[in-house]
Amino acid sequence: MDDKVLTYRDAGVDIDAGNKAVELMKDSVRASYRPEVIGDLGGFGGLFALNMTKYKNPVLVSGTDGVGTKLKLAFMMNKHDTIGQDAVAMCVNDILVQGAEPLFFLDYIAVDKVDSQKVADIVKGVAKACKESGCALIGGETAEMSGFYAKDEYDIAGFCVGAVDRDKMITGEKVEVGDVLIGLPSSGVHSNGFSLVRKIVLDKMNYNLKTYVTEFNRSLGEELLTPTRLYPKVVLPLIERFDIHGMVHITGGGFYDNIPRVLPQQCSALVHTDVWEMPAVFKKLQEWGNVPWPEMYRTFNMGIGMILVVAKKDVEFIHAALKAQGEKYYDIGEIVVGNQTTVLKGGVFGD
Repeated sequence: MDDKVLTYRDAGVDIDAGNKAVELMKDSVRASYRPEVIGDLGGFGGLFALNMTKYKNPVLVSGTDGVGTKLKLAFMMNKHDTIGQDAVAMCVNDILVQGAEPLFFLDYIAVDKVDSQKVADIVKGVAKACKESGCALIGGETAEMSGFYAKDEYDIAGFCVGAVDRDKMITGEKVEVGDVLIGLPSSGVHSNGFSLVRKIVLDKMNYNLKTYVTEFNRSLGEELLTPTRLYPKVVLPLIERFDIHGMVHITGGGFYDNIPRVLPQQCSALVHTDVWEMPAVFKKLQEWGNVPWPEMYRTFNMGIGMILVVAKKDVEFIHAALKAQGEKYYDIGEIVVGNQTTVLKGGVFGD
């Protein structure tokens, strides 16, 4: 019998490396704290005291999501400082559409082997995005799972909790024929559709991610790794001031599957796709992959990451509020009589 002494490190788990990663991320995590946060890093659970003076009848709203196969591109580019924003954005944007202010966030990172600096870079991206969204990063977990993940690969997921007064909840129940759809620009592909993206650029076109693309004015990899946009700072003031009938985060399922989620019966959404300029990345993906246009609008955000559904009488006031924030916007359509579907017209879809 072999009498060699074995340790956890011999099995592939380095507790010291994990502790070092925590030390490297502490300052960025603390920078995201709100006054309601209780305690510091290192507890078994994150503590948050809800400010009951701020809400008359609070409803907690929670959301969870990951980044998906966009991570494969981060591995290939060895770039890990922005992927954390994708994890935060996919969660905070989802709870935002129900009117909720993001309060706190927790992350879960699973790795084959802890690289202290890489983990710290990922979490710094998470903390920075939390701060920009107004929510606190109050906890998380880094799981070292030797032999489970491929070398140098990892996965990341996020969990967000927010709050909204019951009378300010946005459910879609108020949406009615005649309402206007106001679209807010995306920052790029965001974090959906990357299985198709990879199929196009890596398998079909056999491109190197470092390839410079003139239309992007930067490398292919830099364009595709542009982090998902965070919408809370822009949208929360609008929720406070106006009666928003519905909101849509354009994620997986694109326009066809996401907009109907807020439509009452007998209502459909008519979207005019020629109102906004389609970003170059979507034009190139369609061209390179010969992807049918309906498939593009069902897979990607096509340049519109968030949609507000508002009464026609409020449109000019919301326009003014957005202009005051320096925010771009587009009136991309209206609610019409229908059967809870999305109808696309204009541009590649004709009149």
